[in-house]
Amino acid sequence: MEYKNIEYKNIYTIKNEFNEAKILGANNNNLKTMEEMYQHPIIVSRSIVSIPVDRDEKEIVLLFETLEKILNASFSLSLIDIINIIKSIKKDEIDELLHIYLKKELICTLSNSKAIYPKTINQSLYLHALNNNSIVFGIGPAGTGKTYIAVLYACNLLKKQDIKKIVLVRPVVEAGEKLGFLPGDIKEKIDPYLIPLYDCLEDVFGKTNVEKMIEKGIIEIAPLAYMRGRTLDNACIILDEAQNTTQMQMKMFLTRLGFNSKMIITGDTSQIDLMNKSLSGLIEASRILRDIDGIKFINFEKSDVMRNPLVYKIIEKYEEK
Repeated sequence: MEYKNIEYKNIYTIKNEFNEAKILGANNNNLKTMEEMYQHPIIVSRSIVSIPVDRDEKEIVLLFETLEKILNASFSLSLIDIINIIKSIKKDEIDELLHIYLKKELICTLSNSKAIYPKTINQSLYLHALNNNSIVFGIGPAGTGKTYIAVLYACNLLKKQDIKKIVLVRPVVEAGEKLGFLPGDIKEKIDPYLIPLYDCLEDVFGKTNVEKMIEKGIIEIAPLAYMRGRTLDNACIILDEAQNTTQMQMKMFLTRLGFNSKMIITGDTSQIDLMNKSLSGLIEASRILRDIDGIKFINFEKSDVMRNPLVYKIIEKYEEK
């Protein structure tokens, strides 16, 4: 960012001197991201924030006020938080987002004692839907947290002994391979497709404990094709990559719901790998099931993406095609 020959004005004073380093981030990474998103320099020196004359004064004052409120509430700040807060300010949703941060509605605590909370408005709506419905659909682009939150939520139910098992389900169509052509038993055949879900489980329970829980059947790995004829009681069943289910597969899966169970279905309708995309079970379900009590649909947006800022830009470019 070029700093020469620019007239600056002071717009904000950081009230708590200990917040300055946290706001700037390691190696000023948070500040660099602010500058990139606003497309102009932002100077922070001795708690004084300065920007070029005639630039986004109101937004940046609101940004620093919000960051201080979050830090004063004993939150840490990550680069993702900075991006998320700026996007919410631009959408005029910052009051609602700040309420979500300060509410501290726990999703789950990881094995390293880190507490995970919703980070976007839609993530908060998703958690509320999970708490109050038997079947929840999380639909949206990659990186929005829909699968991660689903697994963490299931883990928390298991830790509280509200359920007896977690069942992970996924259609296997990505590479055009059939299960019969892949080496190993059922678990070994489907394992490569479930790595993102394993990562979440291991965050909560640790790798060794996850392996023991799989051996005991507390965590079950089930290809979608093997769900027919079952009724699942006292379980949280997660169907990931649901955009790649057929209409018949989706109907079959949803009718496996037993007593004291929850189903969480996640997918991205922009990444359908079926030969005929219009036959996706996820698309049909979102069309015909929305008015049923006990079933809730949460639609994530690209603004909910919580990965590297480049992911957000990639999604935007593909949407422009």
